[in-house]
Amino acid sequence: MAQSAPAPLAFLGRDVSQGEVVACLLLADGREAVPRWRVPNNQPGAEALADRLAQLAPQHGFGRLRIGLEATNLSWWPLACFLQETPRLAAIEREIYALNPKLVHGLKQADADTGKTDPVDAFFIAERLRLGRLPAPFQVDLRSAPLQRLTRFRAHLAQTLAREKNYFLSFLFLKFSGFCQEKAFGDPFGATSCAVLEEFTTEQLAQTPLEELARFVDERGRGRFADPEAVAATLRRAARDSYRLDRVLDEPLTLILGTTMATIRTLQTQLREGDKTIARELEALPPDRRTIRSVPGLGPVWTAGLVAEIGDIHRFPNDAALAKYAGLVWPPHESGSFQAQDTNLAKAGNAYLRYYLVEAANSVRLDCAEYREYYQAKYAQSPKHAHKCALVLTARKLVCLVDHLLRAGVVYQPPESRRDQKEVRTLPHAARPRPQRRTRLAPSAS
Repeated sequence: MAQSAPAPLAFLGRDVSQGEVVACLLLADGREAVPRWRVPNNQPGAEALADRLAQLAPQHGFGRLRIGLEATNLSWWPLACFLQETPRLAAIEREIYALNPKLVHGLKQADADTGKTDPVDAFFIAERLRLGRLPAPFQVDLRSAPLQRLTRFRAHLAQTLAREKNYFLSFLFLKFSGFCQEKAFGDPFGATSCAVLEEFTTEQLAQTPLEELARFVDERGRGRFADPEAVAATLRRAARDSYRLDRVLDEPLTLILGTTMATIRTLQTQLREGDKTIARELEALPPDRRTIRSVPGLGPVWTAGLVAEIGDIHRFPNDAALAKYAGLVWPPHESGSFQAQDTNLAKAGNAYLRYYLVEAANSVRLDCAEYREYYQAKYAQSPKHAHKCALVLTARKLVCLVDHLLRAGVVYQPPESRRDQKEVRTLPHAARPRPQRRTRLAPSAS
């Protein structure tokens, strides 16, 4: 029995801001069905948009609709959820795409006469939908949505904390340059390190007797330092070798360092509380959604970040599609017989998923022998930026494992336990081009 032809397809581009939504509806041949229109970005405006689309569908003969928007902030998310779930569009098959702005920006650059307005942006979003080759459609997963908000906030806190620490260290160099150079403590933000900076000035450290300073380090370190005298000697040497700044800078620098340290401690407290909440939310998910928790080194935070961003694994056909969604791909760069040895990471995917994959890979390589060996091999092969290159390649390898465990709903098994089983493909397939030297075409025999 012959199958019925699919319903005609239309494309709706939306430029979304906090105040309003500009819509552009294109038909399959590229014509605009109606002039572009605006609705408020609120519940009544979303209902009016859905009602108008329901009216336009029979008028212009389309039964399928691709809806696209640029995922630049959270103002698009409530409208996308509404259009996916509303019964007002029950008669229309619809797919919603949250597009990376890079996918639309390149298309706009090809047309230099358009300018930059909201209606123009809406048109090019619709045109990008019409061209095809789109990412995985947007899906509302209410089971993982709370976890996704928490893990994204956690990533924001971690990045803010890193910036604050760098800011603190830059001003600390002004006040106590030797402390940053000698590195008496492994962690400059540890309890003992902070106690030294709070209790002593640079001049006091340089003049304090070595025995007294060693006793202070041993007490504040609670006996964890194997050689407190060596730490004390390093601190005194750092104080004596530091620049001497004018006294007028002492009070401003003390205020800046104290305020920044208070901010760092607040962020650290918020991170700890957030991690506890993330762990509770992760346990509320079905067991088959958190099988990757069994991978050594994947604690609740990294597991939650991966699960929340991936959602339903079956919306990706394979691990290559998942890697592309995360931006962990290396597009080839070649011309004629030349193929570049070094290619740049795409970074055009989900930045949060890429962040959690890289952080998870860094944790897994420390606890899992299989990934530690892979990281070390790639580290030895990298001529520059060895750690970053090896870590990103390890993250790409981890994508294959995550995809397999979530898709099959099984837990991780170390290599020795799966020798008699079919090996899980963990090496990236065509993840990056094979390095080649510059070659010239051989002259044809004539």
